[in-house]
Amino acid sequence: MTNSILLEKSLKFAARIVKLYQYLIKEKHETIISKQIVRSGTSIGANANEAAYGVSKPDFISKMQIALKETAETEYWLRLLVMSEYITETEGKSLLDDCLEVKRILVSTLNTAKQKPN
Repeated sequence: MTNSILLEKSLKFAARIVKLYQYLIKEKHETIISKQIVRSGTSIGANANEAAYGVSKPDFISKMQIALKETAETEYWLRLLVMSEYITETEGKSLLDDCLEVKRILVSTLNTAKQKPN
C-alpha cells in the first residue's frame, strides 16, 4: 500500500518538476540548476518504481536509498532556486512541501523494510 502511495506521489512530484524545468528554461533562461533539478526530481520516482520490482530485499533497500538521496538533492536545488530568486517563496514552499512528503514516505518505507526479517 505504501509503495503505491509513494509511486503515485513521486510521479506527480516528477511532473511538477518537469513543469518547473520548462518554466526555468523558457521564462528565466536558466539552464544549469534546471538541468540538475529535473534529473534529481524525476529520479526519485524512477528509483522507487525500480525498487518495487527489486529482485531481493537488499536490492529494494538500495534503490529506495538512492531515491532518498535524490530527494535530498532535489530539496537542495529547490532551496537554492528560492534563495537565488528564480522562483518565489510561495512556489518554492509548495514544491518543497511535496518533496518533503515524498521524503517522509521514503524514510518510513526504508525503516519498515529494514525492520522486517528476510
